[in-house]
Amino acid sequence: MEQPSLARRLGLRQAVAIGLAAMIGAGVFSVFAPAAQAAGAGLMIGLAIAAFVALANAGSTAQLAARYPESGGAYRYGRERLGEWPGFLAGWGFVVGKTASCAAMAMTFAAYLAPPDWQRPLAVAAVVAIAAVDLRGISRTARVATVIVIGVLGVLALVVAAGATATFDGASGAVSSGSSPFGSTTIDQGWLGILQSAGLLFFAFAGYARIATLGEEVREPARTIPRAIGIAFAVAVLVYAGVGAAALGALGPTGLAASVAPLVDVVEAAGWQWAAPVVRVGAAVAALGALLALLAGIGRTALAMARDEELPPPLARVHPRFRVPHVAEIAVALVVIALVATVDLRGAIGFSSFGVLVYYLVANLAAITQPRSERRFPQALSAAGAVGCLVLVATLPPVSIVAGVVVFAIGAAYRLISRAARPSG
Repeated sequence: MEQPSLARRLGLRQAVAIGLAAMIGAGVFSVFAPAAQAAGAGLMIGLAIAAFVALANAGSTAQLAARYPESGGAYRYGRERLGEWPGFLAGWGFVVGKTASCAAMAMTFAAYLAPPDWQRPLAVAAVVAIAAVDLRGISRTARVATVIVIGVLGVLALVVAAGATATFDGASGAVSSGSSPFGSTTIDQGWLGILQSAGLLFFAFAGYARIATLGEEVREPARTIPRAIGIAFAVAVLVYAGVGAAALGALGPTGLAASVAPLVDVVEAAGWQWAAPVVRVGAAVAALGALLALLAGIGRTALAMARDEELPPPLARVHPRFRVPHVAEIAVALVVIALVATVDLRGAIGFSSFGVLVYYLVANLAAITQPRSERRFPQALSAAGAVGCLVLVATLPPVSIVAGVVVFAIGAAYRLISRAARPSG
C-alpha cells in the first residue's frame, strides 16, 4: 500500500527555529573549554576557520536543497548526484552518529538538573517527552523549537553582557597583563591546536543540515530552505562569536581551558552569582532543543533511506493524520532510550564527529557536480568545503577516526548483506 507523503507545513520562521535549535544546543555551553585547551588564545581564529568551513557546507547544502526538496539531506543529494554508495554512507553516518548524539544530549540535559542517581531516569523521560512532541507533527515541533530558541538566546545574551562587565572590570584578571586575550600568544599553541579547536567548534554549530533533512515539509522549498539556512547560520555565527569573545575576555585562555562549566564561570567572574542557576537551566533547555531537532532529522533521513530499501522498509511508514515518519521516530527513540539506560557515552561518540564530516563531504562533492543553471554559490566554495572537511577529519583524535572507520565498515557490511539477501528479480 502506498504511504501518504509528508506535508509541507513549515514556513521560513519555523524552519529557522528548528535550525537554530540544532545549532545553538548544549554545545555552546561547553565547547569553548576544550577549544581553548586546544588553541589557547587562538580560539577566535579557530572559530573563524570553523565558520568558514561551515559557510561552505551551508552553501552547498542550501544549493542542493533547492534542487532536491525532499527528506534525507545529504543522503538524498549523494544518491542523486554521486551514486548509491556515497548516499548510503552519508545517511548511515548521520543516522548512527546522531542517534548516539541524541543519547548524549538527553544525558547532558539530565546532568544539569538532577543528581547522578536520577540522571538516567530523567534522560529517559526527556527522550519520551521530546519524541511525543515530534510525533504530533512538524508544526508542533517547530512551535516548541521556537520557544526553546528564544529562551536560550536570552540566556546567552545574559552571558555576553556578564562577560563584557567582567572584561571591563578585570574581575577575572584575564587581561590584567595589559594585553588583549587575542594578542601575541595567538599562534603559540600551534596551527594544529587551532585546527583542532576549529573542528570542535564546527560540530557545535553545524546543525543547519536539520533544515535540509526536513526539505519535504517546507513550503516553497526552493526559496524557503536556502533563506532559512542562511538566516540560521548567520545568527549562530554571531552568537558563537559573541559568546566566545565574552568567555575568552572574562576568563582568559588558561581559565577558560580549565573550566568545567565555562559560561557559568563567566557570569560568576562578573559577580553575577544570581545568574549561574539561570545559565545552568539554559544549558539544559538548549540540550532539549538539540534533541528535538536531532530526533526529527534522524527520522526523516531514516524515512528516505527506507523508501529506497537501504534501511528496513517499515521505517518508511507515514502517519495518516500527523504526517510524520512515526515508525522511524519511535524506533530511533527506543534506541536512544536503550543507549541512555545502558551505555556511558562520554567517550563513546567520537565517531559522530567523523560521521558529520563524511556527511558534509558528500554534500560538498554533490554540489560540485551541479550544473551552472542550478548553482547559487561559486563551485570553488563547495570545493573549499570539501577540503575543509578532510582537513578537520585529519585533526580528529585517532580514537575518533578508528571508531568512525569501524562504524562505516559495519554500515557497508550491512548494506552488502541486506542486498544479497533480497529476492532476485
